[in-house]
Amino acid sequence: MLLARWSVLEEERLKFHPASGYNYSGERGASKVVNSLKMLPDKRLTIIFVRRGYSQTGGAEAYLKRLGRGVLDAGHDAQLITTSDWPENEWPFGSLNRLRCQSAVAFADELKQMRPHIPCDVLMSLERVWDCHVYRAGDGVHRAWLNRRRKFEVPLQRFIRSLNRKHRDILQLEDALFTNRGAGRVIVNSQMVKSEIVDLYHYPADKIDVVQNGVPLEKFRFDPELRAKSRTDLQLKPDQIALLFAGSGWERKGLLFTIEAMQLCKNRNMSLLVAGRGNKRSYKSKRVQFLGEVSDLVRLYAAADIFILPTIYDPFSNACLEALACGLPVITTHANGFSEIIENGVHGSIVDRANDLVGLRDALRFWSDAARRAAVRSTNIQCAARFDISGNVARTLEILIQAAASAASTSGKI
Repeated sequence: MLLARWSVLEEERLKFHPASGYNYSGERGASKVVNSLKMLPDKRLTIIFVRRGYSQTGGAEAYLKRLGRGVLDAGHDAQLITTSDWPENEWPFGSLNRLRCQSAVAFADELKQMRPHIPCDVLMSLERVWDCHVYRAGDGVHRAWLNRRRKFEVPLQRFIRSLNRKHRDILQLEDALFTNRGAGRVIVNSQMVKSEIVDLYHYPADKIDVVQNGVPLEKFRFDPELRAKSRTDLQLKPDQIALLFAGSGWERKGLLFTIEAMQLCKNRNMSLLVAGRGNKRSYKSKRVQFLGEVSDLVRLYAAADIFILPTIYDPFSNACLEALACGLPVITTHANGFSEIIENGVHGSIVDRANDLVGLRDALRFWSDAARRAAVRSTNIQCAARFDISGNVARTLEILIQAAASAASTSGKI
């Protein structure tokens, strides 16, 4: 039944209709992508993307939809293999097929079984699977994340984590992709992640492409009118210094360190806005507003004065780039691939460790100066201007075209 559906969908030519409520990068971005691909082969390619699960506010999902739009605009067929979580109206670019299995290994097993029956020119996975033409390591390197996490855990926590099958399964898939060369080519979003893959798995460096994240710049920009309205809506006083922390996975992204550093500042005019999913009972503070998951962060960037993300590990935080594009100084760590594109003390501050509370405190005090923040706004916007999403999509499509040519030269087998 599953394979029969694939054969029917393979012949179906679907017309593009924008997904409701989704903000694409616009005609300018789409035009830039198509123009960059004029020298590519005329052959219509079938490109299959793989992603397990779905989050309405997920960065990977937003990125994949922009990429799907870019593939369609370039004249190719964009198909998606996912799970039951992904809503059908959120993939209007081509056929969508849902696998039954939810766990990491079971999903990878089911995909491997059906691979011989799925005709395509190139398969790109944003998920750890057994093999694929192109793997985008947008979630980073799990082994590297565990290594960094151990430094913040007591021995008992490390022991309990070692018994967790989920981590063993992810490491097994990661090993298959890198050590066993299951991935024909790898796309990473920072030099940090590339180095981790080479150092930990000895994967060939020349098969790894660094394609840094991008955002739709026409959406993320400084807007004085929106700032005034948003601060009123959030009941922020004119002299109040609003810090913004955005993202789920609060332990990894350093929410506790953010709150402790703010308290060290001993500045009653300083408050913290937290957007994202987590257990707020573990992070009690009188000067923290927990806003839950926010689908549109633009109004929060407008209201905020400083963006802070002292993460233990982040391949390349999209939220940091969005905040930068809105003109905010960004405080983060060297364990965030985003830190590679900014200069410490110029566009924000970079501390060595997530738990460097003194360093975080000093950075918060430094950027508490309103005149200093105003002075760097244009510099930050200019820095972010190099990372429009259209450039990211165009470069990724070039890599997919090259991977398709390589796959064709070896009879389409990995």
